[in-house]
Amino acid sequence: MTTAPTLFPGIAAGVNVSTVPQRSPFRYPGGKTWFVPHLRAWLESLPGRPRLFLEPFAGGGICACTVLVEGLANHVQIVELDEDVFSVWQTIFSQDAPLLAQRLTAFVMDEGTVNGALSQAPTSTLERAVQTILRNRVNRGGILAPGAGRLKAGENGRGLLSRWYPETLARRILELYRHRNRVTVIHGDGLAALEKYKDDSQTASFIDPPYTAGGKRAGSRLYAHWDIDHAELFELTAAQQGSILMTYNDAPEVRLLADAHALNYRSIAMKNTHHAELTELVIGHDLDWL
Repeated sequence: MTTAPTLFPGIAAGVNVSTVPQRSPFRYPGGKTWFVPHLRAWLESLPGRPRLFLEPFAGGGICACTVLVEGLANHVQIVELDEDVFSVWQTIFSQDAPLLAQRLTAFVMDEGTVNGALSQAPTSTLERAVQTILRNRVNRGGILAPGAGRLKAGENGRGLLSRWYPETLARRILELYRHRNRVTVIHGDGLAALEKYKDDSQTASFIDPPYTAGGKRAGSRLYAHWDIDHAELFELTAAQQGSILMTYNDAPEVRLLADAHALNYRSIAMKNTHHAELTELVIGHDLDWL
């Protein structure tokens, strides 16, 4: 039975993202920093701490990072299809994490050094991770998809330095590295991960796919891997024996898919990076914790 849509507070109604610990090294389009208080409320509403927290479309991974550092699940699994983004997560939770932090703090940011660093084909996962973080920090909006433009004037005329905080990035990387024994990073398809764990009642899955349902085109512009079978995703989500929470663009087609799979949904208010007030759908088996 579908719950009637109701507006719940997001950034637009009081969630101050400056109060949310920034644990991800990414600036990520469609990131979920604003959603973290709701993530905590969902997990704290469960009868016990999940054995596994699964994020099958990790991207910037703020939710997985929050669960990992705050101990909201026994183990965390990050699944990412994009090879560049995956390289960052793989490096952070490997013995190369301290070297990654060192490489970033030693980097002298200007157009020449960026061009030089990004002009070479990466020869290792570490090199790919360094390049990915650099591109994420110098591209407009943190967009990593092919064709993304680079910052020009930036904030207060600071150009490429606008989003470059190497000491902060190093601190986040090393904090996550300390929890490496409680996380698994998978380079693969989120749908396959949901299939693998669908019968595990001790897995809690947070599902935040690229928003391309209902004709929305932002996903195809923002992400290298944006094409997804939305019908299959809803079928797998509905089949999960563990608790699930899914966020989606608020479109009639998405609501129809939720109705067809007996999933509840509610609208939640938020602001995008341009401070436009929008709503997203929160979808799950049980949304009483809202």
